[in-house]
Amino acid sequence: MKLSQFKYNLPKDLIAKFPVENRDESRLMVLNRKTGKIEHRIFKDIIEYLNEHDVLVFNNTKVFPARLYGNKEKTGAEIEVFLLRELNREQRLWDVLVDPARKIRIGNKLYFGEDDVLVAEVIDNTTSRGRTLRFLFDGSYEEFKETLYRLGEMPVPKHILQREAVPEDRERYQTVYAKHEGAVAAPTAGLHFSKHLLKRLEIKGINFAEITLHVGLGNFRTVDVEDLTKHKMDSEQIWIGDDAANIINKAKREQHNVCAVGTTVLRTLESSVTTDGFLKPYSGWTNKFIFPPYEVAVPNMLVTNFHLPLSTLLMMVCAFGGFDQVMDAYKVAIKEKYRFGTYGDAMLII
Repeated sequence: MKLSQFKYNLPKDLIAKFPVENRDESRLMVLNRKTGKIEHRIFKDIIEYLNEHDVLVFNNTKVFPARLYGNKEKTGAEIEVFLLRELNREQRLWDVLVDPARKIRIGNKLYFGEDDVLVAEVIDNTTSRGRTLRFLFDGSYEEFKETLYRLGEMPVPKHILQREAVPEDRERYQTVYAKHEGAVAAPTAGLHFSKHLLKRLEIKGINFAEITLHVGLGNFRTVDVEDLTKHKMDSEQIWIGDDAANIINKAKREQHNVCAVGTTVLRTLESSVTTDGFLKPYSGWTNKFIFPPYEVAVPNMLVTNFHLPLSTLLMMVCAFGGFDQVMDAYKVAIKEKYRFGTYGDAMLII
């Protein structure tokens, strides 16, 4: 398939800038793959589409406040630093993106916070925007991390939301079941689940399985090749434990539904599959790119948000739900004024 096939006209005012007041009260479009039927519901109605012994698979990654604002030594020029990953705990080394990058060179010192409470030195250039920083901090690792996170902002996608981060994002740009820190973007389908809804699902006898994929910035990277087979996804770290694999495989053997909560879960599950369609435990990295025509092996249901035109996330959803059906459903979503993007409404494909 070609990139241009995933272009559609999205009115800017349909991109949600803020979440709805209650997590589980966003709208939910339900698309039936067999019949093509579309229903318009509220997210907490998802419980009606799941039966006892079905499995919901969650990505329990935790977003950290990865965006820092500081100043360059001597000139005082303002810079934005985006923490990507910790390279060395003892030496306080981090891979980061800096903006504007052209003025930041090896040896430069960067200052953050009031009274320059945090100082970093640029020790390597990795890409045009990428740098390696060594944070110069005398206290314990715990004090360093606390300072880093106090100064940091939640890394909401500013270009999508068309706004800066606000204090409320600390809670809302995080799932209620987040556990393992390492993501620089939220697994957005999971943002719709409230603790109350999870309890109701549990009481109904729905089983939960947790995997981890630390969401990276590759989710927002634009595809710049028309031929999708030539696009390379960024690698992201994933973990599938024995427990999760056993819960999911048991459901599949007993012909219960396995519902992936989000495209990150879909990618993770499809990255470690046996030849007969069962899940293998795995710890490592994935750069799997799912786009039509692709036969999904593990889950048979998917919860997802409404994704932006030309995005790899939209391509993944089309692979799961069928290109024509999903693109038609998106036309309905625009007509019905569903909210798109990170804080937007949800879609359940059954």
